[in-house]
Amino acid sequence: MDFELIRPTLGFAQPSARSSEDSGLNIPRGPDGRPDPSLFLRADSPAGSVSSGMSGNSRGDLGPRPKPMTRSSDNEASNESHRQREQKWMILIATVPPAQARKSKKVRKLIGDGVPSSVRYLVWSHLTDCKAKNVPGVYTNFVKRAKVPSFQDINRDVKQCFGEHPHLQSTEGPLLSLLQAYLTMVPDVRYSTGLTLIAGQLLLLAPEEDAFWIFVTMMDSVLRPYYSPSSTQLEVDAALFSRALEANDAQVSKKILVDMSMNPAHVCSPWYVPLFVGIIPGDYVNRLWDLFLYEGSSKQINGRTDSPLGVPFLIRAGLAIIYCCRRAILEATSENAVLQYLKRPPPTWLPPSPEAFVTLSLSFKVKDDDVRKQRVKMEAQVKRQAQAPPRSTGGAISLPRS
Repeated sequence: MDFELIRPTLGFAQPSARSSEDSGLNIPRGPDGRPDPSLFLRADSPAGSVSSGMSGNSRGDLGPRPKPMTRSSDNEASNESHRQREQKWMILIATVPPAQARKSKKVRKLIGDGVPSSVRYLVWSHLTDCKAKNVPGVYTNFVKRAKVPSFQDINRDVKQCFGEHPHLQSTEGPLLSLLQAYLTMVPDVRYSTGLTLIAGQLLLLAPEEDAFWIFVTMMDSVLRPYYSPSSTQLEVDAALFSRALEANDAQVSKKILVDMSMNPAHVCSPWYVPLFVGIIPGDYVNRLWDLFLYEGSSKQINGRTDSPLGVPFLIRAGLAIIYCCRRAILEATSENAVLQYLKRPPPTWLPPSPEAFVTLSLSFKVKDDDVRKQRVKMEAQVKRQAQAPPRSTGGAISLPRS
């Protein structure tokens, strides 16, 4: 196979092996041994210039930065390293069955080292084991069915969201076809723009039918309840996020959830529904998805499906965005201003590379097992609250303490 050789993105910090909070990767730490989020920010980031209440060292300096590549020898060495990572991934895909990928130390290490863009969709396909769902002819058959009721809405969103990608915009193009096929196959899913954003992001990397089956697997493993009008899953996961925010930054938590009485679902919905597409730059999204798809599949325990493993990582990514916008949030005077920062944080507020953003995400105190246990309890509580008479609570969700 011929690979498209792309100059690798230099990470601000290169993770490997495992960390102390079940994240699956190591993270840089401050002199006291605790995670230090400020190590991963740009020098001009607002979050780096305030005294942070986030869990971590909160140092004023931002730590060492990688040396820029200025010589041809550095470029050649980087290209050779990039080529070797491509080859390692292709060997792994050929030798490690998809069902064993999440248990493999080699997969974990390669995920930490980074995924070359030239093989990324193949890696995603392997991590999701989407070929196990691929029934020949099914996709083509669904594409040819009668147009779904939301077809015009999809067509409108395609033009608005991917105006710089003409190949996605045709009424016979891959993006409309993919969503036509999916909504025909799963008619109980309620269409929203998030579906177009996720599918379009996949199609920027993967061939059409491969993208469809990766999309199906992503939806089935974590995302589908977010698009169901009868599901309370978004409220549950938003409540989990609000608890993690309180544990990591009590000051911002008080500002958002108490002083402004913001509904956690209003904070998390713009992130989780489109899986951060349109919130952060595309290359940051791709790197985020590398780890989300590695962590994101559900697992079977005693014959039942456990809570999706990717939810704790979504929480971490949300905490990273909060941290990058921290000063602006604390100075904001309205809910709309806060939501504007969180929906589209200025690029200069973000860490300087996708790798640094992921490393920042992994620096926060979030224990995967605790999140999954709390998720079960919160599902029951949110259902009870939904059935109870409405009360004037400002939209906040009260959280169980045990």
